[in-house]
Amino acid sequence: MELFFRFLSDEKDASLYTQRNYRQALDEFAKWHRAANESPVRWGELERNDFRLFLRQLGRKELSQAAIRLRFSALNSFYKFLMRRGLVESSPVKGVTLPKPARRLPQFLTIDQMNALLDAPMREFEAERAAKKGTKKKVDAVPYLRDQAILETIYSCGLRIGEICRMLAGEIEPDEHVVNVHGKGKKERQVPIGRAAVEAIRLYWERLAKPPALDEHVFFASEKKRSAIYPRLVQLRLKNYLSACGLDPSLTPHKLRHSYATHLLDAGADLRSVQEMLGHANLTTTQVYTHVTTERIKRAYDEAHPRA
Repeated sequence: MELFFRFLSDEKDASLYTQRNYRQALDEFAKWHRAANESPVRWGELERNDFRLFLRQLGRKELSQAAIRLRFSALNSFYKFLMRRGLVESSPVKGVTLPKPARRLPQFLTIDQMNALLDAPMREFEAERAAKKGTKKKVDAVPYLRDQAILETIYSCGLRIGEICRMLAGEIEPDEHVVNVHGKGKKERQVPIGRAAVEAIRLYWERLAKPPALDEHVFFASEKKRSAIYPRLVQLRLKNYLSACGLDPSLTPHKLRHSYATHLLDAGADLRSVQEMLGHANLTTTQVYTHVTTERIKRAYDEAHPRA
């Protein structure tokens, strides 16, 4: 199994979350198989029925459809890896009928809510500075400027949280207003970046003792150590700003990506362009956002039309 996880990390460039989830899924199956059969799992000897029994066991635990599909996604990827290495001839996971995923529409912020969130870091800075006025304590503007630039960039470019944390200074072309993004599976794409985001990054860099070199990360968790921002810190800072705006603090950075896609489609952007900017491999992944806009149009019609 360790060869598989090395493959995920080194060749597929899978996120830490994917690596963790896949490891947990394979370990869970191995433990279940050991308990059910009183013997360690031998991956090359398993049959389709073994996985059908495992599926039945997951159903008894009342896991969500998404959780079940995640486990089988890990198993399916593992067997594809084994087949490519010539360690098994076929995948016993193939052909196991999984529960259909429930169609959940992406959550997103309205444009007004998004604008309030983008302004939140500097509002919090001003509030903190006013509270410390008359004291010897000074409020450092750098973390707030960084946070504003991060939020502006996620929303401007529709980036995943891992992409924003990995972004290097040399990957931004401010004169061309584009960013070269390294996405999932080492796939690269070029996306536009708006003037507001470019300006926010410029203001953040101006307040640093030393702006990042081209091969350094755009956003620092610690300027002193020159260490890159990391997902957990982005999530925690976002939670604070959402609360300050009276918005749901449980919303994740990925919801800003949802907002980006929804607002683009609302404004008339074509689906294929949005797919390319988001870095989706399949158009069907992007099409879920059209359901969001269609549902909202239908609600507006029902509320406004006299004969709806």
